[in-house]
Amino acid sequence: MDPYTPRARPGGRKKNLTLSAKEYTKITGTIASVRRNRQLTDDIDEEVDVRVPSSRENGGRSHNEPSFIAETSFVRAPLNSRVGANTSLPKAKGKGKEDALDHIPVDIQEALILEDLLCVLTGIEGTYISYHPDYSVEDDDPLLGVRFVVSSPLDSSLRDMTERILPLGTYYTAISSFIESRSHLDFGLVNHALCAAIRDMLKDYQTLLSQLEHAFNTSPQFTLQKLWFYVHPTVHTLSLIYQLVLELATIDDTSTDVSSGSSEDEEEAARNEALGLGGAKLKAVLSEMNKGGGLNGSEGSSIAIKGGEVLAIVHDRMQNMSGDPTAHKLYSTLLRAAGVPYVSMLRVWTMTGRLEDPFEEFCVKESKFISKGILEVDYTDEYWERRYTLRDGSTLSSKRAHTGVPPPRTVGGRLPGGACIPPLLEGWKHKILLAGKYLNVIRECGIEVHMNQRSLNEEELAMDDEKLYKFIEDAYTHANRTLLHLLLKDQQLIPRLRSFKRYFFLSQSSFLTHLLDLSHTELKKPAKSASIVKLQSLLDLALTTDAQGEDALFREDVKVTIAGTGLYEWLLKVINVSGVIGGEDGENLPEGAAHEEPKKEKDKEREEKKPMLAIDALALDYQVKFPLSLVISRKTILRYQLIFRFLLHLKHVEQSLTSMWVEQKTSPWRRSVPNHPEFEQWRLRVALLRARMLSFVQQILAFTTFEVLEPNWRALEAKLAKVTTVDQLLRDHVDFLDTCLKECMLTSAKLLRAYSRMIVTCSIFALYTSSFTKSANQALAAAEAGDGDQGMNRRWESLKKFESNFNHWCFHLDCVQYYASSENVSLLPLVVRLSSIKATS
Repeated sequence: MDPYTPRARPGGRKKNLTLSAKEYTKITGTIASVRRNRQLTDDIDEEVDVRVPSSRENGGRSHNEPSFIAETSFVRAPLNSRVGANTSLPKAKGKGKEDALDHIPVDIQEALILEDLLCVLTGIEGTYISYHPDYSVEDDDPLLGVRFVVSSPLDSSLRDMTERILPLGTYYTAISSFIESRSHLDFGLVNHALCAAIRDMLKDYQTLLSQLEHAFNTSPQFTLQKLWFYVHPTVHTLSLIYQLVLELATIDDTSTDVSSGSSEDEEEAARNEALGLGGAKLKAVLSEMNKGGGLNGSEGSSIAIKGGEVLAIVHDRMQNMSGDPTAHKLYSTLLRAAGVPYVSMLRVWTMTGRLEDPFEEFCVKESKFISKGILEVDYTDEYWERRYTLRDGSTLSSKRAHTGVPPPRTVGGRLPGGACIPPLLEGWKHKILLAGKYLNVIRECGIEVHMNQRSLNEEELAMDDEKLYKFIEDAYTHANRTLLHLLLKDQQLIPRLRSFKRYFFLSQSSFLTHLLDLSHTELKKPAKSASIVKLQSLLDLALTTDAQGEDALFREDVKVTIAGTGLYEWLLKVINVSGVIGGEDGENLPEGAAHEEPKKEKDKEREEKKPMLAIDALALDYQVKFPLSLVISRKTILRYQLIFRFLLHLKHVEQSLTSMWVEQKTSPWRRSVPNHPEFEQWRLRVALLRARMLSFVQQILAFTTFEVLEPNWRALEAKLAKVTTVDQLLRDHVDFLDTCLKECMLTSAKLLRAYSRMIVTCSIFALYTSSFTKSANQALAAAEAGDGDQGMNRRWESLKKFESNFNHWCFHLDCVQYYASSENVSLLPLVVRLSSIKATS
């Protein structure tokens, strides 16, 4: 009968009867560790002074070892035997552990400690060198490193030497934990580069340990003193890295963002934050609360230590330890390595205008919700001011933006993450921002910007290299030239500004006279009742009739608008609150300006009874497309509008007084009445007051146009012909407008109040033209009839009110001479012009 042969079950899996290489190594290592611990335990129990066999005495084999154990490749598997020993047999403690080295000769103690030290230097606990009693793997922070102590009594000389070497294990474990934890994506490219540089340094350290282990296994003359000799320089190097790692790890950067608890959409909230709208005060309060939440302020920020903050910490350590050549060289190497991705982002930004910062490490941040599409509908300077900004909130002006700026790590300390500008780039941050901004504007216009291939082929720039500063300067200059050429040549900036001079500064005001004549009826209506559509059509008709040559190119961009506030009331409100010119209707007023309203109920009632006329609210607007809207922004157009409304008011009053002069050339004002001398004197006083008012208005108008606007415009043209940077172009344009506003006396509250009251008095006086003519006809009729003129007292009373009011504010214009001598020399010609008016008062 044939022997029974078992068959495999259907669907069963055939077992592999052979061992894999990993399983074989594990079994042999376990056997070796059990044998070694059993031999050591037997020797201790019998209290026999027997030397523990070492690899140097018998070549790693014993007289009773099985053949496969004798292979050194198994015995010296990668620390399997030592790890197995720690888990398979608990270590002896107390007297038993002390007896392990008490009765062993010093040279054997040295050999055992050397073998343990080679393990401890890689972060693995040894037999006679163990973890510190206070250390806990579960509770202690691995970034602080593992502390080791000698757990068995040794010879004093060996103990001293061992304790000098033990910190290397702490340094190595802390640095290794730092590399492992900071290599995640959340910590950014700068941390990755720093970890890569430290990892390269640890490779040299690990190579040194391999060489030392080889010397320990092959050379009987390898002693603890030689080990200290070889690792002594490394102790200092690793201690420097450990101090850096410790500083980077001490700040709690794992906290989560504070939730506001609102149901607002995230995209809408991000856009509002970018634009500085909605809840800004509440966010500021929450930010202050977060700052004071922790003892050291670290809980106020949820931003990890990354980007510029890492570079700042490394740079500060390099500067503070500049007296140590080793430390300076080490930190300089780490700074160069960690700065490579930062410099790469800087190069792409300054040469193409593209911001490649996926982990928000760079000093420039982008508000993606502010795009060119918004500017096409309502062109503002938001794109220029808030699309790209510095993360630390600093600007070229004296103001500092606080929206979106994270709180510092500590009170008065450095900002977290990318908001911290590396100290080496602190003086160049504005040029870095503007260089990328300029190129980004060009890209938004559809012109592709490519990186210079010659710059790409040059050697890599380093964070502490002086060539980096030259590169930034060259990139800034190139971006300036490119954008300047686009604005001045392709976009015709100079012709645009000339059209502003024509339409807003009334350099050729025939169109305005034509407009006032055409819209005379409409402009007499209240501002709320006037038809903007009708006024716009009349303006187009006036411009089509008068515009010629270069001015005709942009006449379609001029629009009519009706202001919601009187010119002088609005200017006084802004100046009294902030002293600066803000947005229309309090758009850019500072906090509290909305509460600075007239407190007297009489003023409110007066404003309600006398609505503003359309002529007093009429203003011009101008449509500017991107990228010219960066130069001719809403803030600059507002300044143009203020000057235009001022000139329009003067022109209208002058026209009204001239019409009054024409009216007073009729028979009732020319006929001689010998029998009514009081009436003739009254007529003379009316004509004299009208002449003084007309002279005052004409002198103000002549001073504004010929002494202020025209010279400043000529100076601006000369500057624009020599301009070399976009910054200078923007600054010169704004300075020109601010100078015009100041010299037109629109920024001085006392001057503005005085001559505005005089102009308003002249305007009201001109409205009484028909009333004065009617009174003159009545007086003539009474004189011809021979009856007594009973209404003469009423006529004198009305006239004297105008005279006293005009003379009162004319007296207050003495302050013009004071301002001309103390603050604004340009007002001196106005003092001479007004002297004739005061002489007749």
